[in-house]
This record gives sequence, structure tokens and C-alpha cells, in this order.
Amino acid sequence: MNGGRGASARMVVLALLWGSGFLWIKLALTGLSPVHLTLVRCALGALTLLAMAFAARQRLPRDRGTWGRLIVAAFFCNALPFALFSIGERTVDSGVAGVMNATTPLWSLLIGVALGTERRLNPARLLGLVLGFAGILIIFAPWQQAGLLSGGALALLGAGLSYAIAFAYMARKLPPDGAPLALSAAQLMTATALTALALPVASTAPHLTLTAVVAVTILGVFGTGITFYLNYRLIADEGPTAAATVGYLLPVVSVGLGAVFLGEPLTPRVLGGMAVVLVAVGLTRRRPQVTANCPASSAGGLATPK
Repeated sequence: MNGGRGASARMVVLALLWGSGFLWIKLALTGLSPVHLTLVRCALGALTLLAMAFAARQRLPRDRGTWGRLIVAAFFCNALPFALFSIGERTVDSGVAGVMNATTPLWSLLIGVALGTERRLNPARLLGLVLGFAGILIIFAPWQQAGLLSGGALALLGAGLSYAIAFAYMARKLPPDGAPLALSAAQLMTATALTALALPVASTAPHLTLTAVVAVTILGVFGTGITFYLNYRLIADEGPTAAATVGYLLPVVSVGLGAVFLGEPLTPRVLGGMAVVLVAVGLTRRRPQVTANCPASSAGGLATPK
């Protein structure tokens, strides 16, 4: 019983840290541009994971091939989606951003169907795919003048798509090989370097405030670095199914925190669309049972939200 309570506690802490990331992004944007926010976040996350990898005696990759693959993974899994979420949250509520993060499985399924690699498209998963994008339309209501569809909304959707591309690539090209902390640290180091290349095009100079500094520090250290470690431990201790369950809690956390601390309005239409998206994601994660002992699977690598 104690072990069960311990696993539940870890899941709650992980969901709070990950789900609160959208709140910290919103607050950090009060003093940082999306490019600067992404750069600092990646750098702090990399330093945190480097310290953990050192403590675990895991060494950074040494071959050029791995570092070359890390460039692709870091771009699609970190640099691009982190920046897109920051861009999106300049005009869209943090709660909605949290729900858009949950669309990654929908994009993954759609990519698999388009490429012909998805061979388990049963009726439930097909229904989930259709429902998911219907839920997105309900949330953003492009048919209404007061709808939320905008450049920021498209940026949030692009971030979920970027994660899906990254997970598909990383599953094939970047197995952790017993050193996930070191590999993830290297990935965030690469993402930091890629983001630094975009500094000349940053729209505005940083205007540091105490709120922005505290927010980006929490986001980088806890929302990026520590969360990976907790997720890694949860997978190792409880299995990938328990870890995947955390993903369903993230939108709930982001919506709740946005409403309580930022005063973000929650209209019935938006709440209804969020519910449809979550149900759809649950349907797309269903797999046909081939045998009674079929193991659960989970995307590998640094699956950070936001």
C-alpha cells in the first residue's frame, strides 16, 4: 500500500511540475521574448541534467553520429516547440496551451497514417483522431468573430506536431542505451546552441523583472530538468503505463492554475472542447490486444511539454 501511495505521490508531483510549465511560460513572457525564454530554459535544463548525469556517472556521447542525430532531435523536441509555445502564449491562455500539448498523440497517429507506418488503426483510434481535431475546432471556434483562432493558436498546434515528429525520430534514431540523463543533457545542450543562433532575430530585448526571472528559473530547472528525472524514475519504478497516465493530468493542471492564478476565463465552449480532446487522446492510445501479456509501450527520450 505504501508503494502505491509513493507512486501516486510521484505522479502528482510530476503532473504539477509539468502542468505548471504553461503558467511559468506566461509569467516569464512578462520580461522575456520567446527566443530568450527558450534559450534560458534550455540552458538551465541542460545544466540540471548535466549535474544529474554526473552524479549518476553517465557520460555524454562521444561519437559524431549521435551528436548529428541530436541536432534533429533537439530542434523538433526542444528548440522549436519551446519557442512555439512561448509565441502561442503571448495571445492564448496558458490553460488552452496545456490542452494543445495533449494533442501530440493525435499528430503522431496522423503522421503514422500518412506515412503508412500505422497498421493498428482500429475504429476506436480512428474515432479518437476525428474527435480530437473536432475538439480543437470547438476550442478555437474559427467561425466566430470572437474565436481564438490566430497565429498564436497555430503556433500551439505546431508545437504539438513538432513533438510528434521528434518522438517518431527519437524512437528510431536515439535509443537511450543506458544513459538517458546524459543523452538528454546533450540534447538540451544542442537545443541551447540552436536557439542561440536565433538571437539576432529576437523581436525584443529582455526586460528582466523579478517575476520573469523566477518563472524562467523554475521552468528551466524544475519544469525541464527535474521533470525528466522524475519521469525517468517513474518509468523505471512503475512502468511506462503509469508514466503515460501523467499526460492526462497535464491539461487539468494547466487549466486549473491558469484560472486560479492568472484569472483566465473558462467558457463552456472551451471547456467542452478540452473534454473532447482528452477523450479523443484516450481513444487514440488504445491498442488492439494481441496477447494477454502484450507489454505497454512509451515514447522514449526527453518528452518535455511546453
